Amino acid sequence: MAGPALYRRAIVLGLTIAVGAFAIDMYIPGFAAIARDLKTDPGTVQLSMTSFFVALAIGQIIYGPVSDTFGRKAPSYVGLGLFALASVGATFAPTIGILILSRFFQGLGAAATAVIPMAIVRDEHTGPDAARLLSLAMLALSVSPILAPVLGGLIVQYASWRLIFLVLITITLLVMLMIARMLPETLPPERRVSGRPLSVLATYGRLLSQRIFILPVLIAASAQAVLFCFISGSPFVFVTLHHVQPTIYGLLFAIHAIALIGISQLTAPLMRRYGARRLLGVTTAGAAVATLALAGLIWGGMAALWPLVLLTVTTFFFLGLIMGPAFLTAMEPFGATAGAAAALGVGLEFTMSSVMTALMGFGANGTARPMTGFMALSACLGFSAWAIYVKTVRAPAAHP
Repeated sequence: MAGPALYRRAIVLGLTIAVGAFAIDMYIPGFAAIARDLKTDPGTVQLSMTSFFVALAIGQIIYGPVSDTFGRKAPSYVGLGLFALASVGATFAPTIGILILSRFFQGLGAAATAVIPMAIVRDEHTGPDAARLLSLAMLALSVSPILAPVLGGLIVQYASWRLIFLVLITITLLVMLMIARMLPETLPPERRVSGRPLSVLATYGRLLSQRIFILPVLIAASAQAVLFCFISGSPFVFVTLHHVQPTIYGLLFAIHAIALIGISQLTAPLMRRYGARRLLGVTTAGAAVATLALAGLIWGGMAALWPLVLLTVTTFFFLGLIMGPAFLTAMEPFGATAGAAAALGVGLEFTMSSVMTALMGFGANGTARPMTGFMALSACLGFSAWAIYVKTVRAPAAHP
């Protein structure tokens, strides 16, 4: 695939992934307004984000094998439809409990948009070619982290946070139309596999037993946990602690997104020149150093905003060169079960992110220490996973 066809495919895949991303990025500027409106505290509102992440993790395990059995398009429609219905519930949620429940079902629907595009990439490409398509998809995806927090901030400041979910419904319907018109089925019937529960469990068992799959997934999961700790914790840190207006917070968030997505465009040439293993070694080490420096400053009593922003943006540069290459490295040997591999990989990523953000929420103490501490812990876990991976691939027993 080349030329216009490649760009069309990247746009559809990127905007499909962006449905779930919009549900995160547009929502976070409204945390304080939601807490006031539903008469609760920011920590409880944060649980609505955690429930979304938990459902994302659960949903991956369902959609991946289903897409290996029934193709990629039909499960995409099911997930997007569920997401739209749950968004209606969130729009009219009278209590924080109903909102948390609606966000859970939103996450179940959004899980399809997280795992199926990754399987589609693997259906057609591997290695640097897959990285190129994924990086182009990230450009299309960039409309979410760049524009969504700004739009969300404007909605919260000048209207109601409930309007956010009406916008999400509109976006979802547009993406469903694009899938119908622009995305062909990439998994023909002759390449589909059994969807019987025992067969699915056996596939997952084989994947879990392979270090060459699990360790790169853990690298990607650790990077995503850093990202989600920032996403969950930054509204409180920026808006509440540093008194940043929601619109300014949206702009700051967009700067982080530009750093993440802009640097990700270099993944394909860097993988070709240095290889995924060396690239991941440098970037996981860089993320660990940056987050440890940030945590050290915050835990040491630093109260200034701009050093925090500088170090978090630096961290995002490293994350942009970790998540794609690590995940593609995990997927590459398992093309015959790409849906299940993508499901398990993304599910493990969101599981780790959910655990870290939940622990961060439970450890909330009115400071930026929980956010920066868990960002550093996650980054260090990623570097450790890379070090073990290097030893594994050098061993003769590493090859399946």
